[in-house]
Amino acid sequence: MKGYDQNMPASNSNQSILEMRIALTTKEYDRLTKFYCQGLGIEPAEKWNNGQGQGLILNMGTASLEIVDQDQAFNIDQIEAGKQVSGQIRFALQVPDLMAAMDRLLANGARLVHPPVKTPWGDHNVRLQDPDGMQITFFQSSDHKLSIQPAKDTPSKQAEL
Repeated sequence: MKGYDQNMPASNSNQSILEMRIALTTKEYDRLTKFYCQGLGIEPAEKWNNGQGQGLILNMGTASLEIVDQDQAFNIDQIEAGKQVSGQIRFALQVPDLMAAMDRLLANGARLVHPPVKTPWGDHNVRLQDPDGMQITFFQSSDHKLSIQPAKDTPSKQAEL
C-alpha cells in the first residue's frame, strides 16, 4: 500500500478504535468555525492552515456511533421535532444545561427546529440546525436537573417540561 509505513510500531491497546472524528466540509469555514467554537463554548484543540486549506479539531467529550434503522430515526424525529426532519446524519450532544446550551447556539446562528421536549426515557432534548443545515440534538440526561429559565426576549424558545 503506497504511503503506508509497514514498520509502524504496534499498539498495546485492546481497543480496536481509539478515537472517532466526524469531519464536516463547508464552503463557509469561518462562519461554521465561529458557530461551533462560540456556540458550544469550545476552544480548538488543534488548528492548521497548510497553504492548501485550513481546519481545526474540537474535542467534544466521548464519541460514539449510534446506528438506527429508518423506523427508529422516524420515531426519534417524531419525539424531538414532531415530524421527520433529519437527514442521514445528526449530531446528538449531551450537555449539562440544555437551556444554556440552546440559548448559546441560537445566539450564534442556529435555527430552532423544535422547542425542548421531555423524551419517553426521561431525557430533555432540543433540536437545532447549524448554518449549513446539519441537525443537532442537545440532550440533558434525566440525571441532571433541568432548570428552565425564560429566554430573554424570545418567548418562542420557552418550553413547558
